[in-house]
Amino acid sequence: MAAARIKALKSNEAVLLGEAKVVGDFNAVAKRWNLHKTGPRGRDFTIKMVWAPERQRVLFCGANHGVPHRLNDVWEFDLSALTWILLYAPDNPRDYTGLGKDFSDVEFRDGIFITKRGGPAIIAHSWWGLAYDPKQRMMLFMNTWVTNKKKMVELFNGDPAKLYAGPPLWGFSPESGRWRMLKTPSPAPRPIFGGWLEYVPELNGTLWHANNWQMRASWLYDAKTGSWRNLHANGSTAKFEKQAATPEQVGYYDPKRRILVAQRHKDTFHYTPAANKWEKVLSMDKASKEVPYGHDAYSPMYHDPVNGHGLLVEFKTNTLWAYDPDRYKWTKLDPEGDPMPTGRKRLAYVDPIHNVFVIIEGTTVWAYRHQSE
Repeated sequence: MAAARIKALKSNEAVLLGEAKVVGDFNAVAKRWNLHKTGPRGRDFTIKMVWAPERQRVLFCGANHGVPHRLNDVWEFDLSALTWILLYAPDNPRDYTGLGKDFSDVEFRDGIFITKRGGPAIIAHSWWGLAYDPKQRMMLFMNTWVTNKKKMVELFNGDPAKLYAGPPLWGFSPESGRWRMLKTPSPAPRPIFGGWLEYVPELNGTLWHANNWQMRASWLYDAKTGSWRNLHANGSTAKFEKQAATPEQVGYYDPKRRILVAQRHKDTFHYTPAANKWEKVLSMDKASKEVPYGHDAYSPMYHDPVNGHGLLVEFKTNTLWAYDPDRYKWTKLDPEGDPMPTGRKRLAYVDPIHNVFVIIEGTTVWAYRHQSE
């Protein structure tokens, strides 16, 4: 049994658990790409998974770069049952810049493009812009994409002036299996590519962060009031620009130290909500072998619940790293046991219930224990 094999893991040991089942109400679109057999698989710049504590499962959504599909499906993975569960079967597939060849399932309503089943008719990469709000029991997705909305409105004989101009934040309830657009009033942040969305318990909200020419700010979303607030981190834009993580970063929230940790290329960053301050704690040359390469398409990173370190896997090199935020120190790991699965469509997450770092290639599941409790 998978549960027994996971329980038997020692520190720095890994095990190949075997093949997961794939279950759900699969429609013709899902079956067209064999999702009923493979599960969702990693999707280019869409590899972040978010933990839903009350369900003790991890959630996944987001689109490929365009090949072989762009879908708005939502999935859940249950390690205890070794099962992929389809929570929202995909609506019609979309193309790179438009609504796809068949947009008969799309409506332009109240300023947004929405499918007749209530899903987002424009679907983006997640980058690191996916989070889970445990109080609202809702997955949050900053659904930013390149679709020419004004041109698409014309297909519906609509008025481009009526387009919703706020950030395209969508919520998904795993309990009801429904998407909904979370419209917010001004002021609001810019919906840039490659930003970071992360729920921060001590702030009772979700951080949306970016640091490039499009937006240099960390904003907080309050799901209860449906409003945004610029945190004005570091006190000035100039200080923020020098110290804050830039887009396409990966990162996590550390509940013990009450900080956020980010890795972007060979740079490491901390954000301390209590001080409202970003700090670049490490900056290495691109050829450095002392730190991993952080990128939201190649190296997912999560928090280890036992020793509080960050765990990052470089998919390009099949290498695991651990980060000690107290020492600002990265360590390359050499796990004992079964080697991790390889492939270009992998996903990864940390399961805090089973205390393992999980890598999934299609339906093949591998688990690694960094430190025993």
